[in-house]
Amino acid sequence: MPPAKGFGKPKNAKKTIGRLIKYMGKYKGLWLIVFICVLLNAGAGVLGNYMIKPAINNYIMPLIGQDNPDFSGFLTFLSVVMLIYAVGAFSQWLNSRLIVKISTGVLYDIRVELFRKLELLPVKYYDQHTHGELMSRFTNDTDTLREMMGQTVPQLVSSVITVVSLFVMMLIMNLPLTVLLVLTLFLVMYLTAVIAKNSAKFFRAQQENVGKVNGFIEEMVEGQKVIKVFNHETKAKDQFAGLSEALRKAGTNANTFAAILGPINNNLSHIQYAIIAIAGAALAILTKEKGASMPAILATDLGTVVAFLQCTRSFGQPIGMASQQANAVLNALAGAERIFGVIDEIPEIDEGRYSLVNAYEAKDNDGNSKLVQSFAYTGEWAWKNPDSGELSQMKGEVVFDNVTFGYTDEKTVLHNIDIHAKPGMKIALVGSTGSGKTTTINLLTRFYDVAEENGRILFDGIPLNQISKDALRRSLGMVQQNTHLFTGTIRENIRYGNLNASDAQVYEAAKLANADSFIRHLPEGYDTVITGDGGSLSQGQRQLLAIARAAVANPPVLILDEATSSIDTRTEKLIENGMDGLMSGRTSFVIAHRLSTVRNADEIIVLEHGNIIERGTHEELLAKQGRYYHLYTGNRITLDE
Repeated sequence: MPPAKGFGKPKNAKKTIGRLIKYMGKYKGLWLIVFICVLLNAGAGVLGNYMIKPAINNYIMPLIGQDNPDFSGFLTFLSVVMLIYAVGAFSQWLNSRLIVKISTGVLYDIRVELFRKLELLPVKYYDQHTHGELMSRFTNDTDTLREMMGQTVPQLVSSVITVVSLFVMMLIMNLPLTVLLVLTLFLVMYLTAVIAKNSAKFFRAQQENVGKVNGFIEEMVEGQKVIKVFNHETKAKDQFAGLSEALRKAGTNANTFAAILGPINNNLSHIQYAIIAIAGAALAILTKEKGASMPAILATDLGTVVAFLQCTRSFGQPIGMASQQANAVLNALAGAERIFGVIDEIPEIDEGRYSLVNAYEAKDNDGNSKLVQSFAYTGEWAWKNPDSGELSQMKGEVVFDNVTFGYTDEKTVLHNIDIHAKPGMKIALVGSTGSGKTTTINLLTRFYDVAEENGRILFDGIPLNQISKDALRRSLGMVQQNTHLFTGTIRENIRYGNLNASDAQVYEAAKLANADSFIRHLPEGYDTVITGDGGSLSQGQRQLLAIARAAVANPPVLILDEATSSIDTRTEKLIENGMDGLMSGRTSFVIAHRLSTVRNADEIIVLEHGNIIERGTHEELLAKQGRYYHLYTGNRITLDE
């Protein structure tokens, strides 16, 4: 499993931020309220700090030394301060609630769009990207976005507003102390930047190692049976220990610098606080001693110094918080960039316009038969011309006309393939692993398309690329070697082949595949819930369900890709008649390693290295005593050689 890529800084932060803003645009009204709440919360904090000055100068100092001090004015003043902080607290609570609503809504929209795009991407894209890589878009990358929108961005905005407000307030209160604050602050920020730079490097390494560990765990969990069969547990544990050790080292380094950053900032802020306190106290004493002769720009009083010191403490916190959140923002933007990279992928191109419709024969005014489109299931299919609207009966004739194909320009997989499957014929494709059998089927299903200069594929005389992919795939029923079952009931898994199938059709399909007997012996019969890709069922039972799923679709053309490879000989005999019944009247393509299953094929095509080297019936090919003969008898060459 390749490591997760792209952790670190985004390639185009401006563009990514612009796209995120578009997603947030539907919440304009809520954002306005959030901004107001942030202003109120920041303003309450700043104003609360400033209120220390009048509290000392106007209330506390005048009351010192009085025999009968009157606290009524001071109590009223305290009530105002409490009201200010209450407004700030309520604003912060409302802000938090609204941010949660906005962030979850934005993530919902992004996840839905991402999943929809994945459903539109061609099979080629999935062949080039690992499952773990795609899953990380829904997990790691969306988690970083959630943290950024729900915590980091609101904190940054609040920090900026607070810092600006405090700075203006301190300039008004005392210019010399503000200059001193800025000078000491530059020193703190420089040291913080040096540490943060190293911290960011190690955090990126940590994220990369997290991707490696997650990918390895996914592989090991999926392949647990293989691991146990081949006694690979010790090797797997050693590999995992190595990956975990790399993650531990990266995590230790990252968190070491992160842990250092906090104490250093705290101690530097204490030193800064002490310097400003000493300077403020000195100015207050000089002002007291010199009185009016003290320059106005330097004059200050006790209340101003205390309020300024409180502002100093509040000023350092948001700056430190902002510096710590910088890496989180960059990481989240990088995650968003990877998500948008998938969303921007070119979807599966479909230029086909012929559609597949239900049809029935009707008499025109002259008594001639004519195909008419039906909007109800009739059991008869027709191709609908996109221009004239005329219907032509779907017969199931498939022609490969001199087809050459390669997944990449560097390597050709199929060479000049000619196949003519007449309606109702059973065509078997046999050959060694990698001979091109599955590629042939991939072209028939239009998982991949053939370039015009490399031959053509015709379906009932219609070029395959002129048939819409939805219509084409609706005309094909497919049973693959690797059966995939979904979490749900047996009934739902069979009905997956035709969501409109009645229960009676589901039962009939199961009987046709000889799956009905074992299903009815399950605890809940057809309502038995299966999970974990049907892990509680045997491989043969899972394959029978896949065959039943194809049967309930009642497709005009059938593709069986090693459909009986996981079924024992006894089970194979039981379903042989059912398979023949399923293929009866349908054009069928059968890929098989177990050659006993293709003996009754109308034509057997032997592929080797992408070339057709033999073709004919079972008897004809045996009589030739060529490649098929050796594959069938196993005298000199094994099938997978």
